[in-house]
Amino acid sequence: MSKFKNYKYTTDQGCIPPELYLKCSGVELFKMMIAGDIPQPPISKIMCFSMVDAQVGKVVFKGTPNLTHYNPLGSVHGGWYGTIMDSALSCAVQSKLPAGMRYTTVEYKINMIRPMFDTTGEVTCEANAIHVGRTIGTSEAKITDKNGKLIAHGTATCAIFPAKKS
Repeated sequence: MSKFKNYKYTTDQGCIPPELYLKCSGVELFKMMIAGDIPQPPISKIMCFSMVDAQVGKVVFKGTPNLTHYNPLGSVHGGWYGTIMDSALSCAVQSKLPAGMRYTTVEYKINMIRPMFDTTGEVTCEANAIHVGRTIGTSEAKITDKNGKLIAHGTATCAIFPAKKS
């Protein structure tokens, strides 16, 4: 059992213990999250999605939008698309980072092809790193429904930098 199993969220630390960034690669952190050894981020619970697979250069999220994610027009708000996609896009970059490195999204773009509703059911957001260099990483992703039908696609640029040691 991991010593981080009962780790509590705090506003000053985020959800991954800072010391883990210094000794674990991005993909190692994600495998620990998927296994439940460290928590998925709080946004995952609020937005009803989670990471279900992580490999070097590729991550997969699954989520189920519901009525709480609706906009005034009666469909899933574009912010839900953006949140799951930004999560997957940036994590695809992080999955290629070595221990001691972090990232942040600089820019992302989404093309929403089809609307989602509470009846859409579970969707998959798969992201792949395109390029991960010393200071910049780029990635691409798509959201598909349970039948593999394209709902949205997008790209992101992330800044890469060393993790703080304190």
